[in-house]
Amino acid sequence: MYGDTGVIRRLAQQMSEQGSEVRRDADQLVAASETVVWEGRAAQAMRERMAERAVALRRTADEHDDAAQALRRHADEVDRLKDLIREIAHRVRGLIEGARSRLASLADAAIDLVKKVVPDPVDEMLSSFRPPPEGHKDWLDVPDQLPGGGR
Repeated sequence: MYGDTGVIRRLAQQMSEQGSEVRRDADQLVAASETVVWEGRAAQAMRERMAERAVALRRTADEHDDAAQALRRHADEVDRLKDLIREIAHRVRGLIEGARSRLASLADAAIDLVKKVVPDPVDEMLSSFRPPPEGHKDWLDVPDQLPGGGR
């Protein structure tokens, strides 16, 4: 989720300020039209027209306020989603690390098990050794033929 909510909130603040300025302009327009010193139908028509314009300006100011509020809600939602993304990513990273750790432990255990299952080469040699007959002089050479049997 992308979006700089600081920028969005600044834009919302600008929209709100513009709405306030437009409202002030509407108030000043009405006030200025009421201070006109001439009288008559033209003056009255001008005042009515300025009052209509002020209503339109106030509607525009309200739309600025609505837009500012929508931008604030959008920024809040972006922040909420960013937080949710961070939370999910943190949780998933934890799951991944846990899985990797368990797999590494399993691999270590498998290696240990294989080491236990694979016969020791010395044991294999000793189990296949054919000793000389009892009391034979070849027994004198046996210590040199076997590991750990040296004289």
